[in-house]
Amino acid sequence: MRRNHSNSGNYRNPCLTMHQPWASLLVYGIKRVEGRSWPAPITGRLWIHSASKVPEESTIKAMEYFYKEIYALNGISDIQFPQHYPVSRLLVVGCLTRDELACWEMVPEGVRLEAQTDYCWLCEWPQKLLIPFEMRGYQGVYNLEKKIYEAAVRGLSPVNSPMPVKFPLPDPRNPFSLKPGSISALTSNLKASEVDKSSSISLAIAGAQTAATQFSKKDQNSRSTAWNNAPTNMNANNEDTEVARSYNLRSRGRSTEKDNISSTELNMKFGDLTLPSYH
Repeated sequence: MRRNHSNSGNYRNPCLTMHQPWASLLVYGIKRVEGRSWPAPITGRLWIHSASKVPEESTIKAMEYFYKEIYALNGISDIQFPQHYPVSRLLVVGCLTRDELACWEMVPEGVRLEAQTDYCWLCEWPQKLLIPFEMRGYQGVYNLEKKIYEAAVRGLSPVNSPMPVKFPLPDPRNPFSLKPGSISALTSNLKASEVDKSSSISLAIAGAQTAATQFSKKDQNSRSTAWNNAPTNMNANNEDTEVARSYNLRSRGRSTEKDNISSTELNMKFGDLTLPSYH
């Protein structure tokens, strides 16, 4: 199960394994952007497989608080968060860099605030499985096994997202035109949109970053074990060994001190989440 950045034609039924609660938030259309340290190797349908790790309650609360706050920017207060974690699929329409998405005024403010990683996979048209089933996941993007695909594709149903987003293509005649550099090429004066970051928004962003970092630390501890158990045909030089950087809502330099948020305030809000030191 290799990941190949250069040729998306190698993927017949591409699948991506993600941790919860991010997997279900993406499948239910609440999360519109999947952040990674590497650009999306595919454009089109992408199956989402939820990893076996059970998320901590404080992690779920932090992510729900984050999305409540960024949806409130667009006047949406009633969000039905998922209760289950199905293996599902959605549509990756393109990939932008962090700066491009943050500057893209054609999408809602809340979507722009999801630009927290080097590369942002833009996702729309989510669907979920009526009856989820267990399967093994792998690192990176990999092909779903034929038997699993044939069984899963018959059990899909639409998802009612809180605020469906349609990402406009730079070239409507080219479905693959939304890629890194495509938005910045439209104008040379792109500047990050000024979104009023209230204390609650800043707290939500910091809490989400802390939740993602907490999961990353666990992955670092188990990385060698997972690598030893990887299939023999997996690329030994797979850059997903940098798994600590591959999950959404990371910052490259934001500090909670900059947003006037203390670790005490975060701990009171999200329970036993430990606030890391940002450098």
